[in-house]
Amino acid sequence: MSASISIHWTPAVRYLLRLADTCLISGQRLAEWCGHAPVLEEDIALTNMALDLVGQSRALLTLAGQVEGRGRDRVFDEDQLAFLRDERDYLNPTLVELPNGTGKPGDFALTIVRSAMVSTYLKLWWQRLADSSEPELAAIAGKALKEARYHQQHAGDWLARLGDGTDESRRRTEAALAKLWPYHAELFDADEVDAAAQASGLGPSVAELKAPWLAEVRALLDEATLAMPPDSKFVSTGRRGVHSEHMGYILADLQYLQRAYPGGAW
Repeated sequence: MSASISIHWTPAVRYLLRLADTCLISGQRLAEWCGHAPVLEEDIALTNMALDLVGQSRALLTLAGQVEGRGRDRVFDEDQLAFLRDERDYLNPTLVELPNGTGKPGDFALTIVRSAMVSTYLKLWWQRLADSSEPELAAIAGKALKEARYHQQHAGDWLARLGDGTDESRRRTEAALAKLWPYHAELFDADEVDAAAQASGLGPSVAELKAPWLAEVRALLDEATLAMPPDSKFVSTGRRGVHSEHMGYILADLQYLQRAYPGGAW
């Protein structure tokens, strides 16, 4: 069984891994719909969006490995960072690791609501990263922004169809929104990592994204004739490495082959 890697943590590495892990775990959850979506066209769409997110994560993990390895005698590659970190070393927000819903394959309404929330968040982050002082990160952002815009549009279209659709679709969408909304505060919980990224020009503090995110999400909800839920005092801490009970199950699936067969490649 392959051992976990030990990372030399710097604010820049944490900042990059927070974004990379958000994309990776979001892609992992969307990929669970492959072969199970309500209609064939949507099956293909969700799978392609999952691939977009995994691709974004791959680029970010490669960059994070290069930044982490500067001045050191080894550089972790994307596979090592994806498959050989312990749970506490993953820095994605709790929102993206929550299950798609009860049962298999899950609740489509919950997936759409989460996709609307996360794609808006990533779109706003990519927009600001286009001016990053790290040239490679700016280049990644330029491509990823186009994908995030489509993801947001796709989620918004479905949100309107479900929220302003049948009684059943509206009920399930409202329930999904109520369940997921308490987790949104963590997306904008800025700390010293964000402050360092902002000071160096690497990227924005996530706190800057809150106001535009609320405005864009409110517009999506208005189109779907859905009310924005009230704020909650609940605090999630995935971006600090303290995850829900669901994260371990994701990593068991994600990491099994590399842990069982170290260095294995297709």
